[in-house]
Amino acid sequence: MSHSTIIHRRDLEFQLFELFEAEVLTQRPRFAEHNRETFSAALDIAHAIAEEKFAPHNRLSDEHEPQFDGERVSMLPEIREAVRAYSEAGLIAAGKDYDVGGMQLPALVSHACHSLFKSANIATSSYVGLTIGNANVIDRFGTPAQKRKYLQALLEGRFFGTMALTEPQAGSSLADLTTRAVPNPDGTYSITGNKIFISGGDHELSDNIVHLVLARIPGAPPGVKGISLFTVPKYHVNDDGTLGERNDVALAGLIHKMGWRGTTSTMLSFGERGACIGEIVGEPHRGLAYMFQMMNEARIGVGMGATMLGYRGYLASLQYARERRQGRPPEEKRPDVPQVPLIEHTDVRRMLLAQKAYVEGGYALCLYAARLVDDLRTAGDETARAEAGLMLDLLTPVVKSWPSQWCLEANSLAIQIHGGYGYTREYPVEQFYRDNRLNLIHEGTHGVQGLDLLGRKVTLHDGRAIGLLAREIDRTVREALETPALAEEAHALAQAWHEMGETLAVLRPALAERATLVLAQANAFLEAFGHTVVAWLWLRQGLTACRALPNATDDDIKFYRGKLQTCQWFFRCELPKMQPHHALLRRLDDTTLNMAPDWF
Repeated sequence: MSHSTIIHRRDLEFQLFELFEAEVLTQRPRFAEHNRETFSAALDIAHAIAEEKFAPHNRLSDEHEPQFDGERVSMLPEIREAVRAYSEAGLIAAGKDYDVGGMQLPALVSHACHSLFKSANIATSSYVGLTIGNANVIDRFGTPAQKRKYLQALLEGRFFGTMALTEPQAGSSLADLTTRAVPNPDGTYSITGNKIFISGGDHELSDNIVHLVLARIPGAPPGVKGISLFTVPKYHVNDDGTLGERNDVALAGLIHKMGWRGTTSTMLSFGERGACIGEIVGEPHRGLAYMFQMMNEARIGVGMGATMLGYRGYLASLQYARERRQGRPPEEKRPDVPQVPLIEHTDVRRMLLAQKAYVEGGYALCLYAARLVDDLRTAGDETARAEAGLMLDLLTPVVKSWPSQWCLEANSLAIQIHGGYGYTREYPVEQFYRDNRLNLIHEGTHGVQGLDLLGRKVTLHDGRAIGLLAREIDRTVREALETPALAEEAHALAQAWHEMGETLAVLRPALAERATLVLAQANAFLEAFGHTVVAWLWLRQGLTACRALPNATDDDIKFYRGKLQTCQWFFRCELPKMQPHHALLRRLDDTTLNMAPDWF
């Protein structure tokens, strides 16, 4: 299998080392023992395991879903082999301290490593991805006893983790959770309730599964302010680390999804026998705040997963377009002239350009978020850390949702390039589309992200986060105006950001008085804002390519020219699509709001 099937490695290295300057991070004490070679070595290990252990069973696990016989879950042996290789390479602990067996990699580099697995096999990679998030919550908020019990075992892959939020009657409305946690005399809690759509909720890939469960303590305040967080293991863990009896956590059944079929999606029942024991994490009633640490990490992960599925489809359709011969140029009238490769047709190039713009733009967006995580944790001064935190809060809904929408569109275009073959199971692009369709729903639906962005994030700290983004965009515009090849794009970005300001000037005061009306168009705002942010990141890619071109080798000249052409395409063909959104938003359009439910 060639490298090009799961990633364009040159693009990965461009974004990591040229665009986001990963090597600069080695000047910080935490990453001082690293250099470009150690970062590249980690990527090489991840790339090799992704290609050798994850990619080969991607189709197989789609065709042979996990099965539940009422007693235990069975699945392909290749899945266990893959996650074991991942764990043994130390990749679960990639970002953790050396003294717990970690590599102390920056988030920027560890996210790049994890992206390779998401591309190779999104379903199998989800088991380890959830475990990383679970371990981070316990590491940050758990008691010393909880850390002793679970943390090392999670980081080594002996235990895997989940997050158990969703309930059948509540869905995205976490205020309506009803799972109960009743305190016991020994300080533990008895958990009762049902959870649904719990990814990785049961399997035999590890010795144990640690569920992080949201539940209410009796007398808790109503709504989201009364939710607490608990560790609920599948098997109890003794003080010496050995496994005890099975906890009262039952698999009520598996859910069968359109994609991600290799991941167990479960309905879990806690406390059917009245013997489910959990331990509280942190303080009572603050569980949602703690869980949001995992959810926000997961949202970056969802964006990256969506990007990589789009990337897989792009690379597959690019290869197909180069190899498949069909038709002739419009000006060629002789039927005896040989057919040309699909890539010679301009409409096919249009679809390839769109995919390249979406997936490489999405990749930049996700890696930028990872770079903000590094600044939040390790920047040299408090102001820089605080600003990174604000930017991350603002952009998280965009990082989750923009790739989920537009890299799914890339998958649709990949099918289109394959023609009738794209719609068959003999080619991989239909699976990438099915797998990616989940990401618009995962970890807060598209609509929820729009409500979060417009209803909360843009007014965060009196709009200070928006101000920080404006500062960064202005800096890029000024740099690009000094680069003749990018002056047109610089003016277009400045204008797009001006449009965003004009729209916000209308929406902000209206939000305070007529929130339901304004938020009826949250989806349009999410799209317009997301496209503007990605346009900014494309202009940054264009600038980086422009600066590198004068000293580039032959192959790199082609690579950088491709970046510049795609940047131009995004500004000419994508960004203008947002104008009608701005018009709709400024009009405070009430069409949707005034559509009565009984008129449908």
